[in-house]
Amino acid sequence: MAGTLFTSMQISSSGMSAQRSRLDVVAENIANAESTRTAKGGPYRRRQVVFQAASVSHPSFASVFQSSLQREGLQSVHVANTIEDKRPFREMYDPSHPDADANGIVKMPNVNTVEEMVDMNSAARSFEANVTVMEASKRMFLKSLELLR
Repeated sequence: MAGTLFTSMQISSSGMSAQRSRLDVVAENIANAESTRTAKGGPYRRRQVVFQAASVSHPSFASVFQSSLQREGLQSVHVANTIEDKRPFREMYDPSHPDADANGIVKMPNVNTVEEMVDMNSAARSFEANVTVMEASKRMFLKSLELLR
């Protein structure tokens, strides 16, 4: 029983860690929404986090039994990679801008702050859901200890 509860906590903690990474990238995107020059040259490119399922280590007998019935193993999540969004840059007419081309066009980052706010809200809700699962697992573990007294 304890193994199953700790497994659920491990899965929830991996989800919280992944969503925290997602929130970090969203914050970076928002912070650079107006950056027209980067170390690589050119405007900032929006970044996105790519998640990947990972098998849970040290499964209990119950989880192995359950997974054999479902034909699936227990999965947690981790950040596999952070990629750049290949959508084109926004273009803005501002001949007085230092990064304007000969026609007065400035290439701006491909960051849409509304989209970033939606991603931030989604990541925060997912993080909260994982916290709720972890708290429920903790309560179940404590209740099972009380029953053993």
